[in-house]
Amino acid sequence: MRHGLGYRKLNKTSEHRKALFKNMLNSLIKYEQIITTLPKAKELKPQIDKVITIGKNNILSNKKRLFSKLQDKNSVTKVFGELSKRYSSRKGGYSRVLKAGFRTGDDAPMAVIELVDRNPEAKKVDKPKKKVAKDKEKETQADPKLASK
Repeated sequence: MRHGLGYRKLNKTSEHRKALFKNMLNSLIKYEQIITTLPKAKELKPQIDKVITIGKNNILSNKKRLFSKLQDKNSVTKVFGELSKRYSSRKGGYSRVLKAGFRTGDDAPMAVIELVDRNPEAKKVDKPKKKVAKDKEKETQADPKLASK
């Protein structure tokens, strides 16, 4: 009988599983959409919903709870600042899991997990802006002294 087996073990030790979900939670909060395998996405969905629910009540003890779970100050500030305001009128269901076919190589089922009403600009957080690189290239062509450095 399957009594008491309420989560997927994902063939990992408990510490590895904890670290995996901590990193996935931080990535999902930062980029608001990530691509992963379907079982991992299904396990991550209730966790991100609980994190956002905790973030809606802005008190010190909740900040400490989230920081102990996420261990990333930027993620905690984003949950309490941006995400809690965005989902203040929503009573749950802050994320969705969309099936995304199968991975080539091992044929694992893939999924996209994203926050509902996500900010499309959040995926571009770490990508460098192309305008800046083009402007620097133009400056080096215009000024030969900069090109020699």
